[in-house]
Amino acid sequence: MPGRNEINNEIRQLRSEGPHDIVRRKYLRKLNNITERNVIAYYSGFLQKPTINETSICDDDINGLMNVMHGLDKEKGLDILLHTEGGNTAATEAIVGYLRCVFGNDVRAIVPQMAMSAGTMIACSCKEIIMGKQSSLGPIDPQFGGMSGYGLIEVFEKALQDAVDRPNTIPIWNHILSGYHPTLVGDCKKAIEWSGNMLINWLENGMFKDSENSKEKAENVANILNNNEVTKNHARHIGIGEAQSIGLKIIPLEEIQKDEGFQDIVLSAHHAYMATFADTYAYKIIENHNGRALIYNNITEEDEEDSVLSSVDSI
Repeated sequence: MPGRNEINNEIRQLRSEGPHDIVRRKYLRKLNNITERNVIAYYSGFLQKPTINETSICDDDINGLMNVMHGLDKEKGLDILLHTEGGNTAATEAIVGYLRCVFGNDVRAIVPQMAMSAGTMIACSCKEIIMGKQSSLGPIDPQFGGMSGYGLIEVFEKALQDAVDRPNTIPIWNHILSGYHPTLVGDCKKAIEWSGNMLINWLENGMFKDSENSKEKAENVANILNNNEVTKNHARHIGIGEAQSIGLKIIPLEEIQKDEGFQDIVLSAHHAYMATFADTYAYKIIENHNGRALIYNNITEEDEEDSVLSSVDSI
């Protein structure tokens, strides 16, 4: 029989759950019920709150993952619902390392809409990626202050060539390159190599682990996703067909557990997160199927009394 403390905790939990919390968690539980796998949603409100910088992947997200992974049966593997614009490369490396330490190679990525840039890297670190007709991955080429690393190198190399071929352009290039930090080009090259090597390693030892020529397959994927000459633009959307064509192990969302409504549950969960970001102060949510969550809110003291979202685990 629960004691007084347990009853008080239960009451506080019910008070803390708003309607958005209840709906989201209902669909995560449904997903867990039909797959019998752990489910974690790693969701960013970057579409609804584009002016908030903290929506991207960062080091603090490890704390959210630690929170929601506590108490899970690690033998059941993990399905991670990903919706993110990307973010910090070092944080991404740490997150993937942590997921693999806990779940090994038994992690599936589910991308209901978008997992771009570093989000694509997380998806590629999984044993397979589940995508729908509407889903998108993206290029992983590093960005510096919103500028393409490849583009910065390209401009610098064009300046060097023009200095030899057309010396009269040197004053123009001096003006253009005056904003370059002395180590910028070298940093760009190292970041590109770093991202590519990470992706190759994760694919070779994860998604392609049991395949022949696993390293070659991994390098082929990296040479496309980490190549600005091929993808042209960092914001480019890579749909399910193109993701399959470059060699990634993609499972169509529509084909997973049809009889049990897997697709409908995934998309309902996705829409519940979109509604939460649109209607509340939340801008990032890391949450599991048991309702354990870390919810990041953009809320001021003046707004606090009017907030329609609260959580005992939110920050």
